[in-house]
Amino acid sequence: MTEPAEGVPGRVLALDIGSVRVGAALSDPRRLIAQGLDVWPVSGREGSWRQRFEACLEEYDPTLVLVGMPARTNETGGPEARRITALVEELKAAHPEREFATWDERFTTVIAQRALLEANVSRKGRRGRVDKVAAALILQSWLENQRI
Repeated sequence: MTEPAEGVPGRVLALDIGSVRVGAALSDPRRLIAQGLDVWPVSGREGSWRQRFEACLEEYDPTLVLVGMPARTNETGGPEARRITALVEELKAAHPEREFATWDERFTTVIAQRALLEANVSRKGRRGRVDKVAAALILQSWLENQRI
């Protein structure tokens, strides 16, 4: 892992981990803008999302991995939150040289669906993009919060 240039915080890789697909987004090195990166199947003939995650770590060398944390509207976590918490702990153990954090992902999928609907993206097209857009929304929300 290379250190970012002095005064540049380094990229953030954000993940929206679902049961079927994982959306990925990446920030620029100065952490100003989030951009949807890809959608990975949780499992499939092309391998698991973890293989693509590892390739992303290698290619983009993010200084932080941000994982969307599902929370209920009453601020409690359910089974999905426990699953994500365990997964983040597993990723931390596998990558002790990296920083990991979680961020509230409530409503990001709904917002992403609406944005794609308004852009007249077909139902089939939405299915393939919504997780990437949701990951970008999670990341952009976190980036904006860091500037406050």
